[in-house]
Amino acid sequence: MVRLILRRLASAVLVLLLASIVIFTVISVSGDPLAELRDRQPPVPESVIAAEEARLGLNRPLPLRYLTWLGGVLTGDFGPSTIATRDIGAELGTRVGVTLRLVVLAIVLALVLSLIAGTVSALHQRRWPDLLMTPAAFVLLALPSFWLAVLLKQWGIGLNDLTGYQIFYTVGEASVPRPEGILPLAGDIAGHLVLPTIVLALVHFATWSRYQRAAVAEGLAGDHVRFAVLKGLSRRRIVRSYVVRPALIPIVTIVALDLPVVFSGAVITETVFQWRGMGGFLLESIALRDTNAVLAWLLIAATAVVVFNLLADILYGLVDPRVRYAKS
Repeated sequence: MVRLILRRLASAVLVLLLASIVIFTVISVSGDPLAELRDRQPPVPESVIAAEEARLGLNRPLPLRYLTWLGGVLTGDFGPSTIATRDIGAELGTRVGVTLRLVVLAIVLALVLSLIAGTVSALHQRRWPDLLMTPAAFVLLALPSFWLAVLLKQWGIGLNDLTGYQIFYTVGEASVPRPEGILPLAGDIAGHLVLPTIVLALVHFATWSRYQRAAVAEGLAGDHVRFAVLKGLSRRRIVRSYVVRPALIPIVTIVALDLPVVFSGAVITETVFQWRGMGGFLLESIALRDTNAVLAWLLIAATAVVVFNLLADILYGLVDPRVRYAKS
């Protein structure tokens, strides 16, 4: 198991290095970060433009710029912003935590609900649990994520107006000003998480629950299950050990592959609920033509994808002994 983790870790580092090269090259050649400065009327003096090019490192060859940028990233410096007063690293430090608590909580909630709903639906095929969950999943699959976010936000606002109380928080990731004290602050943050987490979780619950249902249904029809029944094992043990556990392998794959989609959904959700997270950071950076800020966002997203895939590989080893004991 340790050798498996070390091999996967080495592969993850290599993939991340290649991803950084691709990301830097594509962003660097995709446009001029000083285009707005060059197009100003009256024209900006050439000396000012040359000074900005030197500050941003645009006057150096692309390979040298990449090596300088990579060295800075390894020390926590994401490079200068097109806005001289903007500290990319400091701003990312606050925004990453905002997005991560939304994404991680949504993934956990969607995964738990998917495992339960998919398993129950497969164990009761063509009966009322299956007839109830299947149409619900297809309805959620058909709903655009931004529309679902707007719908739940308006529903929360309407319920607050109807009752006269602040039952649901619909704007921001925390109240302004923030409550004093650890417990009041934690409760405030948890309250602001409710609606955005439900939106992001429901979008992926619909897909993951169908995969779980298919995997469990396929397991129930397997010869190993028939053999377990003939051995006289209890239904609970058969379902737990011979059906549900093998069915975890495909769902782990789906969750790992869906992580980029989860991040893109988080951008939409944060925009609708006006969170100052990674989604808003990306949109603001694109609007400002801040290439180093966009590079930082893409690198963090790529790192998250690689880390989650590494965790998925480790989970394979825990769930499937064939992976754990496979020879190199």
